[in-house]
Amino acid sequence: MRAIAFGTFDNLHPGHLSYLSQAGVFGDELIVVVARDVNVLKGKGRLPQENEEVRRQKVEDAVKELGLKGRVILGNKVDRWQLLRELRPDIICLGYDQQVDLKALDELIVSERFFCEIKRLTSYHPEKYKSSLFRKD
Repeated sequence: MRAIAFGTFDNLHPGHLSYLSQAGVFGDELIVVVARDVNVLKGKGRLPQENEEVRRQKVEDAVKELGLKGRVILGNKVDRWQLLRELRPDIICLGYDQQVDLKALDELIVSERFFCEIKRLTSYHPEKYKSSLFRKD
């Protein structure tokens, strides 16, 4: 089974590690997609504090340290759903507060015949480990 997780992963913290660990139990392979800088800017109205390659490398290191089998890749700059079409995961893992157009995602799953599940994962001490608390601006 193939699980996929998405995120910005700016200033990687224990909440992110919990998300990755939780996602890792849903498949034999975990693919982590790190958001591109240009897409973070479009979605959040600001650039991440760390560039996409730094964030990708930190997540890759964390995946290895957590003992998860999988890979870490950068997202598509133009089509946010392109990787789902390519990779056809069995499970899509979403963070507890991750902003996703669920209606559009459900429509994509049906139209592309993915036969996959969406799992909303639980938070890990969000009062301490939420990305907005780690911003340095």
